[in-house]
Amino acid sequence: MQDQATEVTAAGIARLAGVGRAAVSNWRRRHADFPKPVGGTETSPSFALAEVEGWLRKQGKLAEVPLRERVWQQLAGHPEGPLTALVHAGCALLLIHERSTVWLAASAGSDERLARLLPGALAQVLTPRLGELAGVLMPGVGAPDDVNTSDDSQTTDRGSTAPGVNTAPTTPDVNLPDSSDTPDAPPPLLSSVPLLRGAAELAAEVGARQAFEFLLGRHLDANPRQYTLTPAELAALMADLAGPARTALDPACGTGALLRAVDTRPEQWLHAQDSAPDLAALTALRLALHSRAGVRAAAGDALRADAFPELRADVVLCHPPFNERNWGHDELAYDPRWEYGFPARTESELAWVQHALARLTDGGTAVLLMPPAAASRRSGRRIRADLLRRGALRAVLALPVGAAPPYNIPLHVWVLRRPERNPAAPEVLLMDTGRFAGEGRAGPDWAAVREAVLDAWRAFARAGRLAERPGLARSVPVIELLDDDVDLAPARHLPPPAVADGAEQLAAVRERLGETLRLTTDLTPPAADPAPPVRWPLTTIGELARAGALVMRTGGNGGHARLPVLTDTDVLTATAPSGTLPESDEEAVLTEPGDVVVPVLGGGSVARVIEEATAGAALGRNLVLLRPDPTALDPWFLAGFLRGTANNRQASSYASTATRLDVRRLQLPRLPLAQQRRYGARFHALDEFERALRHASRLGDHLVRGMYDGLTDGTVAPD
Repeated sequence: MQDQATEVTAAGIARLAGVGRAAVSNWRRRHADFPKPVGGTETSPSFALAEVEGWLRKQGKLAEVPLRERVWQQLAGHPEGPLTALVHAGCALLLIHERSTVWLAASAGSDERLARLLPGALAQVLTPRLGELAGVLMPGVGAPDDVNTSDDSQTTDRGSTAPGVNTAPTTPDVNLPDSSDTPDAPPPLLSSVPLLRGAAELAAEVGARQAFEFLLGRHLDANPRQYTLTPAELAALMADLAGPARTALDPACGTGALLRAVDTRPEQWLHAQDSAPDLAALTALRLALHSRAGVRAAAGDALRADAFPELRADVVLCHPPFNERNWGHDELAYDPRWEYGFPARTESELAWVQHALARLTDGGTAVLLMPPAAASRRSGRRIRADLLRRGALRAVLALPVGAAPPYNIPLHVWVLRRPERNPAAPEVLLMDTGRFAGEGRAGPDWAAVREAVLDAWRAFARAGRLAERPGLARSVPVIELLDDDVDLAPARHLPPPAVADGAEQLAAVRERLGETLRLTTDLTPPAADPAPPVRWPLTTIGELARAGALVMRTGGNGGHARLPVLTDTDVLTATAPSGTLPESDEEAVLTEPGDVVVPVLGGGSVARVIEEATAGAALGRNLVLLRPDPTALDPWFLAGFLRGTANNRQASSYASTATRLDVRRLQLPRLPLAQQRRYGARFHALDEFERALRHASRLGDHLVRGMYDGLTDGTVAPD
């Protein structure tokens, strides 16, 4: 049964057909039989997915909707909203992952039968894995008779009993009960059945866990302003700082990135709480699909309504909300968690710090992502001082700019330990990894950050102190920090980086700058000869792609291999690949010599030809790769004409805050290959001149900054 209720927008239709939104608008105007809107608004209508799919096939514009795209469109257009649809899909995928034969027994037959049997089938998995949350996730899910759903085996002390995740029988009851009290009424899950069947197909193709990660990732990408995400690289670093854990807690779990990064181990329990019920549900499903750990998730504000007041965890990981004024200051004045002092109204982050410490077992570790202001605000100095005196605060690590949202400030990571009976530690590790920041919008060099942080932390944890690493890290005696401000900002306590060779190094930079300026002079284009305007016959990138003269690919998938990633910033600045992408089951697009890469955001006229030094990098987000057939197109000719200002202007669309380039609409003249190569040689020479100018600019900046620093720190004489 095709889902007639699922709706798709014009943007979704464009993705289905692999065209721009302008093409969809043209189809609506030119074809009287194009499906009529069934919802949405006049400016942003929505269409029935089944009708759109049929029309595209009839027109020969789509042989078959890709499975991933079809399932995503069913989720995005679900009548109860994408979040509800994502929860329903996650529940079904967990059933498929753990009790595939139960799913097969329930799904054999009509959609109505599946919808009536689903609550009973899901109870066999959701209740033993997720406890009371099962009934919240899916309507009508109760405790099946053949499943031990009691939670007596769990201890809130430290989760010392093995999770009861294998208590359900391995042989499914194929005579699943019909859970509907009124058989004539439509089952509540009927509208989700087409999506669930599609998700099952996707799970058969890539695995249940990967199918859910794909759908969750697409939902997060489609709604970037609704969620504050913890990047996977940062989550992995925080989990490594915390160390192994049999019991872990995240009291502000979001989408579960931090707990997902915890190394799995036998008899493990993962506890999660979030004020948004949908996020708590998604985290629970994500963790249950990720490992065999026992999962307990709850909705609610952990400061006002702690779901795990008796828990004593080995590890607490947290990315709390920043700068919250309404965190419960008035009603929580006498809360026993404020062991280190009652936080001021403006110090919500220090409330989260003390909540984390209160949920740790003795000797347990908490790792929190913090705004830099929390290390130095005067309103929090008394609490910071008590954390230091009692040995609870072990390290403050400043991250590079761009490590996590908000991307324009260098966030901190605090490492804390619940003090045992032994004396307080006399020193604290302070570290600043700002040197590993990427250029422009590129993220930091995570490999370098990870290596530097873990090396320093492990050395400090072993010895209780760390030998000074100029400009990077040092362990500071607590007594040095207990002044009137108790300022813990690492940059204020670290010695400056060692100046290598001082004036001699600047002399070398000056010499390289001189060589580059001479090269730039040699590469300066000759005077342009005037010529009458030429009217060439034109074609478009879209037409060339359809004719097979080039192949178009879009970036953004990381694949399974860890590769350097070419970002849009790298293309704009003509620098080496500097980005990273999270691992995914979709293969990365790898660059080859002769490819032409075009950024689609920002309104700039830029195209980069891939050469041997850059080949093999994965294509990043917001980039389109064009791979020309060398017998039909010269790559430098292609890149040169794509950079024309008028060409970019006619192919761009404008939103309220951004400009987006429709690469298919970019135009090229139809010229013989020999004439293309003449233009290509001239464009290549211009590219070399542009690179030399950029290199000279960077060397000039380096020389100027070095001179200022040398003169002000005394390593360069004024005469």
